[in-house]
Amino acid sequence: MMMEASVRILCNSSTRLRPNSLIFHENPLLKSKTFPSSSSSYYHRHPISLLLNSQNYLPFLSSNSISHIPNSSIPFGSSSSSQLLLLGSLFSNSSFARILSSSKGQSFRWNYAAENGNVGREFGVASEKGPVVTAVLLGWLGAKPKHLRRYVELYNARGIHAVTFVASVWDVLSVDLGRKLQERINVLARELSCWLSESEKDGRERFLIFHTFSNTGWLAYGAILDSFQERPDLLEKIKGCIIDSGGDPNIDPKVWAAGFATAMLKKRSSSTYPLVEAGGNKMGDSIDTSKIQGKDPLLIETLLLSAFEKMFSFLLKLPDINQRLSRIISILVNRQPPCPQLYLYSRADKVIPFQSVESFIEDQKRAGKSVQSFDFGSSPHVDHYRTFPDLYSLHLENFLNASLPLERKLQQYPV
Repeated sequence: MMMEASVRILCNSSTRLRPNSLIFHENPLLKSKTFPSSSSSYYHRHPISLLLNSQNYLPFLSSNSISHIPNSSIPFGSSSSSQLLLLGSLFSNSSFARILSSSKGQSFRWNYAAENGNVGREFGVASEKGPVVTAVLLGWLGAKPKHLRRYVELYNARGIHAVTFVASVWDVLSVDLGRKLQERINVLARELSCWLSESEKDGRERFLIFHTFSNTGWLAYGAILDSFQERPDLLEKIKGCIIDSGGDPNIDPKVWAAGFATAMLKKRSSSTYPLVEAGGNKMGDSIDTSKIQGKDPLLIETLLLSAFEKMFSFLLKLPDINQRLSRIISILVNRQPPCPQLYLYSRADKVIPFQSVESFIEDQKRAGKSVQSFDFGSSPHVDHYRTFPDLYSLHLENFLNASLPLERKLQQYPV
């Protein structure tokens, strides 16, 4: 889910592509079973290694090493041995290892709408002669392409192509602090640039709609906008942006911690509990936490939140990370294209504070942007469509009708 934010989305958009593979570094802490001094440069070179064993996607916290860890050497603060052991046991579960695993295969997936003149006519947004539109779906932290399938269907049913992009927890919490993730975003940005720069064989123009989920998708959108800043011709072809459960511009360790904990716990996280019962089909997979014998899910969540908050309190203050993240947020605050924006959020969201979203909405309105929003009230983080499918579809439909080029509608319904 989230962001629920992406550490390097963080990287400069001009970063050159490197081979599409992870580089694993051996953790010297595992061999020595002792920690270097807190002043060691090791923390700045491999800060994630303080929480994760980068080679196995597992933490180094274990019964064999825990007694050798002096609390004073941990920059994230001290915890009791029993808490650290429980957290280590949690990460050692094979289900969590699968969640931490890096996304495999291509960086994005195209999902083309059927080439049928009747497709989408019932929704009032498709046209045989109007511009061709692609929706770019930027998933929440931990999402998989299959989790975005229903959103793809929403667009394909309206004659709109869809491209999906997702980020795993490991994409962000790798030893390179998300550089591989930034490389994948750069690849997507170049793909979109190439697609927009060409026309259909029959001469029709091409436009984009962005649909972001949580702060992870929103920050990925900001990174793409960053790569488009020197191409106003591309920015003009972005006709709308839907922000689902995102839009918090604050660099807050608590928000990042909530996002990562939710991404790892999935449906066992308290952030996925709605305030009221609502119908709908489940979207996504849950973790088989039954393998973590005798562990209270709420206790596990508390430990994860505490560990991640301490970690991000450290990482987000590193100059390189803070500056690059601030650059992306600055673009989202001040340099978005002049297209309409739709914010879909909920006061029940336990990951992204609704107050931050509403404040950002007001700031965008004051900046002269065309902004719409809807508060679903009781649905959990990135769960508005599952909880309220008809209402979600209605707001999406109205937004598309208002945002897509006028000639599209006139050609669809000739007089």
